[in-house]
Amino acid sequence: MSDTANAQLADPSALTPAEEAAVARIRRGPGWLSGMVRYLGLLVFFGVWQIISAFVLPRIDANLVSLMPPPTEVVKAAIALLVSGELLKHFLTSLQREVIAFTYACIAIPLGVLMGWSKTVQNLMEPVFEMLRPIPPIAWIPLAILWFGISDLQNQFIIFLGIFFPLLINTITGVKNVEYNIVRAARCLGASERAVLVKVVFRAALPQIVTGIRVGLGVGWMALVAAELVGATSGLGWLISDARSVLRTDIILVGMISIGVAGLLIDQGLRWVARKLLPWSLAMTK
Repeated sequence: MSDTANAQLADPSALTPAEEAAVARIRRGPGWLSGMVRYLGLLVFFGVWQIISAFVLPRIDANLVSLMPPPTEVVKAAIALLVSGELLKHFLTSLQREVIAFTYACIAIPLGVLMGWSKTVQNLMEPVFEMLRPIPPIAWIPLAILWFGISDLQNQFIIFLGIFFPLLINTITGVKNVEYNIVRAARCLGASERAVLVKVVFRAALPQIVTGIRVGLGVGWMALVAAELVGATSGLGWLISDARSVLRTDIILVGMISIGVAGLLIDQGLRWVARKLLPWSLAMTK
């Protein structure tokens, strides 16, 4: 998108009526019909699952039903966990760990801005990060347990690693992709280097930074569950592990679906915020 189009989207008063309508559609997001189509696949999936579990598996082996219960049984287990408050308790525990780790991982934003802006800083720090980045967060779990024990800090450390690197890489990319003409124009207008960095470069890189937040939170959520499976006494990951030990496949599936729904809601929430705060970034509306 051109600089003129970006400026027009940022300043609605400069738009024609047709362009104002287009921006309004971007802010609102997809219509209700489009939203229904998005979830049609889920309905088909659960319908096929119900048929297979309730009618196909019993004909093959009755014991298979206990390994893959139908959605109706999973819903009953979910309701029981909700009524008892256990599901909400474990969800809030996992969410708290994710939020705390994300707060720590936000150090990647100023660090990424500096690395993207200064070649010296990038050359100094990039080799270390490029060596650590390919190591999966799960691989750090044994070391994290030795360092922090079975504790929230151990789980937060694993989540931090999952969020930090995607956020750092996307921030660096966003800064490097800022058009030089914008920077040069700000300098010609007398802006200081600090003002250029904060008010021009950072704002121009925000859409890419938001993408990094979305990717990082997704990776962090997966890392959280892995950490809780082996190093926690609460949380959705622990709920799944505990259900496995007592052969409660329905509760395992409740935990798994809860993780998926939570991840979906977090991502959709970030998309909504991006549409409101960054209407010029069409990528955030997809």
